[in-house]
Amino acid sequence: MAATVKDVMTRDPREVSVDTSIVEVAQLMRDEDIGSVIVTDGGRLRGLVTDRDVVVRAVAENLDPSVETVDTVYSGRDLVTVDPDTPIDEAAAIMRAKAVRRLPVVDSRGNAVGVVSIGDLAMERDEDSVLARISAAPANT
Repeated sequence: MAATVKDVMTRDPREVSVDTSIVEVAQLMRDEDIGSVIVTDGGRLRGLVTDRDVVVRAVAENLDPSVETVDTVYSGRDLVTVDPDTPIDEAAAIMRAKAVRRLPVVDSRGNAVGVVSIGDLAMERDEDSVLARISAAPANT
């Protein structure tokens, strides 16, 4: 059984700059079958943009996704991260306390090396749970 975040995280997360258009990020999410992308500014971690951010903060607000950039929609103001050696139970507690579904995983230099999601934790802790089964299922395409 996995003990730390590095055992269950998605490695080598996709990254985009804050000046990347929302449509480019949405296309990347579609093409890579991913629900979140790391946002950087000059190589420095700024936040995370999710498929939900694109819908709630861009589409629902009638922003033009071909013109507007990720800078207008990403989650990052109170960015919470964990390191690869964070115990899984601690990561779950952080997610619960902060009401987040994903945490960027950063190394000692502050570089994003992964993302851990509630689905990752569910598959590790209780593979028969509904969330684990949904997370393990093939994508709807």
